[in-house]
Amino acid sequence: MGNPKLAMIINKNLSDEFLVEKQKQPAKFGDEAYDCFVDSDLWDLPSTNLPVLEDGVRSGFTLSVLESCSVEVDLMNFDFESTLILLLANLGIGLSDVGDWRFVRYVEEPEFGPGPCVRTCFIAGKLLDHTNRSFQDSYKWMSMEACFDCLIDVKPGSDRVGPLVLLGLGDDSRQSMKHKLSSSLPIQEYPPGVMLVPMRSRTLKPFKTTNLVVFAPENGSGDHQGADFAAHGDALIVDPGCLYKLHVELKKIVDALPRKLIVFVTHHHRDHIDGLSAIQESNPDAILVAHIKTRHRIGGWSGNYTPVSGGENIYVNGQRLTVIFAPGHTDGHIALLHVSSHSLIVGDHCVGQGSAALDIRGGGNMTEYFQSTYKFLELSPHVVIPMHGRVNLWPKHMLCGYLENRRNREESILKATEDGAQTLFDIVASVYASVDRRFWWAASSNVRLHIDNLAVENKLPEGFSIRKFKASCGLRFAIRWTAGYISSQIPCKINKQGLIMSLIAAGAGYFLLYTSKRKNQIES
Repeated sequence: MGNPKLAMIINKNLSDEFLVEKQKQPAKFGDEAYDCFVDSDLWDLPSTNLPVLEDGVRSGFTLSVLESCSVEVDLMNFDFESTLILLLANLGIGLSDVGDWRFVRYVEEPEFGPGPCVRTCFIAGKLLDHTNRSFQDSYKWMSMEACFDCLIDVKPGSDRVGPLVLLGLGDDSRQSMKHKLSSSLPIQEYPPGVMLVPMRSRTLKPFKTTNLVVFAPENGSGDHQGADFAAHGDALIVDPGCLYKLHVELKKIVDALPRKLIVFVTHHHRDHIDGLSAIQESNPDAILVAHIKTRHRIGGWSGNYTPVSGGENIYVNGQRLTVIFAPGHTDGHIALLHVSSHSLIVGDHCVGQGSAALDIRGGGNMTEYFQSTYKFLELSPHVVIPMHGRVNLWPKHMLCGYLENRRNREESILKATEDGAQTLFDIVASVYASVDRRFWWAASSNVRLHIDNLAVENKLPEGFSIRKFKASCGLRFAIRWTAGYISSQIPCKINKQGLIMSLIAAGAGYFLLYTSKRKNQIES
């Protein structure tokens, strides 16, 4: 499960201000094409990993605990003293400069996966003498009011505040909608008003859940301004894709929301739409908002529908969200920008760990994927909210990482074609030589999309034949991949060539027989 983190809250005496630390930017790529995109400064509570004491050793550090606090861990098992000394040393002060240490709360975030669940112990202390004391530029005093202003009234490129401040010091009265949701599932709120509920779904590994995003501002005006809107309501949810056995929990969430509900779907994949039937049962008046290409692939929705294609505004209790057309993962893929917090809900364009796959059968397109990524960079979001994994706090760095990964893969594919590879199998075998052959089938779609993009950019070598390449896809690739995979799994003592040829012949015979039957059925 991993060690918890310790987040430190240092208060001024007779003041509601506390210290926040400028978070370290991720490492640069070493390429100006990507390093020119820099995220704005992110401030959060000083924190680090909290080590567990050796077996049999108990902490002697004194922490007061308020009666109202719920302590879900044995505090005596952790080395608070050494960890605090380390954090305070970065401030240039010692442990004796701070007093009145108290336990504030223990927070276990929802299990977003695929990494371990993040757990944090928040403890607070008062700086005994803050007069005439100055800190490095990487620290500053902030009030909770100033932090909320940074979180809910965002100016593009301005300083940002991280989630630890909200988790450790957030005023529950400002997050009342979270507590009104009757679901027993864990919910994380960041930025304020944007709630994430990771729900088990029929998604692909390494993930197990799809994030249901719930947006239900309570203090809005309820108005929509002008005529530039596609839909308006009092609450909005994004991508209800949970398993059938969680439909009861999904209905509880829907029942707790206002009846004027908007259901926003980023794309048509089952792990993003499997809960639509449950929503319609709970709230038949809910409005589905999706791209028309997505709507054509969604079955089982008979209620209200509003098509969008990008650029439209959606108003939720007076707060504006803008639809962003972002094809690439699928041809109807859309994203959603919450304007006041400048949070970008990206669907499956990005995921919490690793890279997102493009669906070639659903209109996935590498050229459009690159274009959508640059479109996101131009928006300069403060955070990116993927539908799989946790919120990403370094959006530009993450998006540039995707670009670099795709471009590097494309260069290796181009190198294979320049070295003479003409067929899909030969390119896959060259580029993915060090990868388990079981994954070559999935990699083949990636290669096809990259070849299409290289053709659009006119980068393929002069002797490369697109006609020959396309002819090598489909059944021809399947036969060669199957033969190669079986060969790699069969013990050396067996006559591989004869067995493989027999299996291929049997497979081809079955395919021809199936094709003939289908033809006869169609003709009859």
